[in-house]
Amino acid sequence: MKIHTNHPVISIDEIVRPTRVEVDLKILTENFKAIRTHVGNSKMMPVLKANAYGHGLVRIAQLYEELKADYLGVAVVEEGILLREMGIKIPILVLGGVWGNQIPLFLKNNLSITASSIDKLKQIDETAAKMKTKAIVHLKIDTGMERIGVHYYNAEKFLDAAYSYKNIFVEGIYSHFATAEFEDLTFPKLQLERFNQVLDYFNKHSIKSPLRHISNSGAILQLPEANLDMVRPGIMLFGVYPSKNIKKTVVVNPALTWKSLVVYFKVIKDGNSVGYGLTWKPDHNIRAITIPVGYGDGYFRSMSHKAKVLLNGKLYPVIGNISMDQIVVNIENDSAYNSDEVILLGSGGKNSITAEDLAEWAGTIPYEILTNINTRVPRIYLE
Repeated sequence: MKIHTNHPVISIDEIVRPTRVEVDLKILTENFKAIRTHVGNSKMMPVLKANAYGHGLVRIAQLYEELKADYLGVAVVEEGILLREMGIKIPILVLGGVWGNQIPLFLKNNLSITASSIDKLKQIDETAAKMKTKAIVHLKIDTGMERIGVHYYNAEKFLDAAYSYKNIFVEGIYSHFATAEFEDLTFPKLQLERFNQVLDYFNKHSIKSPLRHISNSGAILQLPEANLDMVRPGIMLFGVYPSKNIKKTVVVNPALTWKSLVVYFKVIKDGNSVGYGLTWKPDHNIRAITIPVGYGDGYFRSMSHKAKVLLNGKLYPVIGNISMDQIVVNIENDSAYNSDEVILLGSGGKNSITAEDLAEWAGTIPYEILTNINTRVPRIYLE
């Protein structure tokens, strides 16, 4: 096993910090293959935004390149550059908006650019001309998200412009669903209809269609007619479904376990308060343990008085306010010892704590739980 941090790769025997994330690459492989089978002939673009949803950008990108993913999707140019510096060769699309002064970085690193306006197309073409190269772009169409992209009803002029520039190669055209993870699919179907109206442009002008893609995790699971030429799975790659009530037409399993170790054991006497603000105290003597994890690691403070951890297969409550670096856990009359393993997210014995559980305790969504596990928490990859 290897651990990847912001420092050079070191062996598991050299780990200093007891709080860590373990990522099972076998499970990630199985998830990828299950989605690939489900979408048939559509190409696959794993989306690895925000440190691959907390799983570690570089190692996960390497895995998907090994599995022959067709493309990779990232959010910002810095993520794409890092992957190129780490030897990733397959096409990478930066899904976020682009500043004019960033365009040379895309071209130097062979990254596909999201072109979201006619002005951006002009900037891209001029920069590519100066650098004596050709820019690879994916045209972004807004079918209802109202973030970036040209509105579907103004798309024709945008496409005319894209095909008029000599220093631009239109590799793809895409949009994004706003509610594909919901039970009511009325709006996603409307978005797909709008996108298909834009795509009529290519038949109308006898132009070979570029790669068409709109399908995210929710649509892959619920709207197969949206798969088109390529799909963009995100959170489902990592074994987490995008919503509770979504149709689970593909079986995927969580690949991430967040662990720590007991670093202190104590008895807290009746009436003694715990933590910042003195917000919790027992009405009888209890045994408690301290775990070296906190909101500085992404273990949200808003989970105070709600969160639970797994110790020896049993669930125990977190007591007092969660600190930046430590939590206190009430084990009542049970026993624990320094260096006992504690599971913060994952399975142990017959019990488990899911990303959905943490999200409910924190008052947020599983996406935020996974992407907020700080990079100071080392990632260990189970090969």
